[in-house]
This record gives sequence, structure tokens and C-alpha cells, in this order.
Amino acid sequence: MSLTIAAPLAEAPAPTLAPREQETLRHIAAGRTYLQTARHMGLSKHTVDAYLRRIRAKLGISSTAELTRLAISLGL
Repeated sequence: MSLTIAAPLAEAPAPTLAPREQETLRHIAAGRTYLQTARHMGLSKHTVDAYLRRIRAKLGISSTAELTRLAISLGL
């Protein structure tokens, strides 16, 4: 009987967040609303929503609580 050990698959590199996505995440994790975040960043709330949708898609996150936990773990 022969046993073949396959090398572990290399993990795909974690997606990186753009600087504005990081800033948006930091505001939301601090408890600001989309509108407050938008005003602080000089954007529309629709742009803030688009950034957060991109972050969720990139990282496979579905809730604001998970976004907050991620922001804390990233030191944002």
C-alpha cells in the first residue's frame, strides 16, 4: 500500500482594502451611521454603501458586527 501526501494548498492571499474602504470601515466600526460617515468623508451615503458592499464581497462578511470585529482585528 502506498501513501501519497499532497502538499497543502497555498492559501489565496487575503484581499486588501483600498484606503477609502479602510476609512469607511473605521467610521462604521466606530458606530457612525452611513450618513454620518458620508458627511465626514465628503461623500454621498450611496458611495459609503458601495464601499461597504465591496468590503463585504471581498471578505465574505455579511453583518455590521463582523465588519466591526474585522476593524478591531486590523487595528482600525
